[in-house]
Amino acid sequence: MTENTTLKGSCGDRRETNLHLLAEVRAGNGEAVEELVRLNIGLVNSIAIRFLGRGCELEDLVQIGCIGLLKAIRTFDESRECSLSTYAVPLIFGEIRRFLRDDGMIKVSRGQKRLGACLAAERERCITESGREPSISELAERCGVSPEEAASALTASAPVSSLSDLIFSSEDSPTYESTLCDEEETSRTLERIALGAAIEKLPEIRRKIVYLRYFRDLSQQKTARILGLTQVKVSREERKILDFLRGELSAGD
Repeated sequence: MTENTTLKGSCGDRRETNLHLLAEVRAGNGEAVEELVRLNIGLVNSIAIRFLGRGCELEDLVQIGCIGLLKAIRTFDESRECSLSTYAVPLIFGEIRRFLRDDGMIKVSRGQKRLGACLAAERERCITESGREPSISELAERCGVSPEEAASALTASAPVSSLSDLIFSSEDSPTYESTLCDEEETSRTLERIALGAAIEKLPEIRRKIVYLRYFRDLSQQKTARILGLTQVKVSREERKILDFLRGELSAGD
């Protein structure tokens, strides 16, 4: 047997083994996932090596690449008529590129990066094995850390969202920017609330003067006629009202 024939036979055997294990994965065999990762880790390594020199260690790159491999295992479809390795290559490349692209925006410690990669890989593994989204407590247990440490690492390693990104996947979804509050409008709203609370403290006759003068926009003369007072009395009460309201609103500053 020539060396060429041996290599072809080896590739063919690997493909058959992968297909057999993929069938086991679909049947719910968790150990088949581990075996597929072990058999194809060389592919992940060969891709990860290409990204060395970009500020990230090989071990971290391999862990990120394994996320792409696990996604390939979970979504592989035999009808594509290609091998698992062929299907996995763009997914592995994509995960590593995404990690390196997002990694430069916020500086995260190496330990949290590594833990975040471990948690992400375990998440994909759990989805592949059981078809469900694991809880943070489950992921923490798998990686041997506390739920608090897991939550912190996942938050730190999450990609940064743009204000122009959609909040939901639907086309009519609002953007993150649209949910930001208008500080000036918020300030005005708070001032109106404070003013309303101060007005409630006024005696009834003075509240009526405020209502007629500033909500109905009536003149002092008309206000006086409605309330059975003189215009001079309304004018004096109005000055007292304004002094009181200024004191109430300034007390909160």
